[in-house]
Amino acid sequence: MSDSHEPASIASRSVYHGSFLEVLVDTVRFPDGSTGDLEIVRHRGAAAALPLLRAGERTDGGTGPAVVLLRQYRYAVGGWVWEVPAGKLEDAERPEECARRELREEAGIIAGALRPLTCLLTTPGFTDERIHLFVATDLQFLEPQREPQEFMETRVLNLDAALGMVDRGEIADGKTVAALLLAVRADDKGD
Repeated sequence: MSDSHEPASIASRSVYHGSFLEVLVDTVRFPDGSTGDLEIVRHRGAAAALPLLRAGERTDGGTGPAVVLLRQYRYAVGGWVWEVPAGKLEDAERPEECARRELREEAGIIAGALRPLTCLLTTPGFTDERIHLFVATDLQFLEPQREPQEFMETRVLNLDAALGMVDRGEIADGKTVAALLLAVRADDKGD
């Protein structure tokens, strides 16, 4: 289909402005020249890091590579969700800084190395949110510094077991699935 008209914003009005997101109703011109209203969530962005332990780095008695995941209560989806440590970008914060901060606060981890995996568009049908994904290695474990409204527990899982949980739908969080699969792929390539 060729673009006969240049898509454009005609008008925009804010209907909600919160601490880290804004909801707009935009009137837009679509590629075919028609117009319509779209509800858009503007989000400041986020970062997440998958803590990865090589077989020789494990202190939990397990064998083979492992990952550290959080089992976190998420009201919006009605229950507990397996996730990588993640959080929203603060004002003028770089994604790597955010990933390091969230690792420390949520999981009690300081990463000696942080390698970028990708940047995901979470739900491009209604939001501009982007999550920058990293893999964290050379890990040091401390006590987490969680906020009072964060209900989570930290678990070390064998990497193969975590991938099996993805296959069975037990890990369904998009950023976590992507981080696990991309980290394995990068490791297979020797990155």
